[in-house]
Amino acid sequence: MSFKKHTFRGWLMQLIFRLIVLGALLYGIALGVLCLAETHPPKITGGSDAIIVLGAQVYGDGTLSPQLEKRMEVALEAYQAQPQLIITCGAQGMGEPSPEGQVMKDWLVLHGVPQSQVIAEETSRNTQQNIENAARLLPEGTQKATIITSDYHLPRALQIARDQGLQCDGIGSPCRPEIQFWVKNHFREVLAWGKYFAVKWGFLK
Repeated sequence: MSFKKHTFRGWLMQLIFRLIVLGALLYGIALGVLCLAETHPPKITGGSDAIIVLGAQVYGDGTLSPQLEKRMEVALEAYQAQPQLIITCGAQGMGEPSPEGQVMKDWLVLHGVPQSQVIAEETSRNTQQNIENAARLLPEGTQKATIITSDYHLPRALQIARDQGLQCDGIGSPCRPEIQFWVKNHFREVLAWGKYFAVKWGFLK
């Protein structure tokens, strides 16, 4: 009996070890694919009719987090190159003084974008909702939109937009260069891709 217990325990430990190794291998492959995708963004194929900017953290004092500020700077540059409607996305998160979409709109207006050219979407709490809600706000006849978000986040945002039948390209803003932020953001994004596929293939709702 003790021999069988020892054999079963050894087999179980080997199985757990192999699963851990397999998980680490798959995670490493996914991280490599993500890094490749973010460093080779889709080519801008022509003018768009609207810009969709995805939200990120706003600090309690109303200032933008570095990640969000980078997105807004890229959005402002894109608007100045080709004036068009901008939709800013994001609900009010914990500790945030106002919805992210409204804070982003205020930032753009402060930097010279006419208020009539910016629509604040204030209810979305994840990337899926960002895209869905922004799509509803696009004027009738919109042919193409440009999505702006952080570089590591852009491939998934574009895939979600394509799933919804949107014709779009994207511009990625640079991730914070500090190693701890790079690791945290990319670790979370790989997990987010895993959830995306689990939902798409019916494993999660």
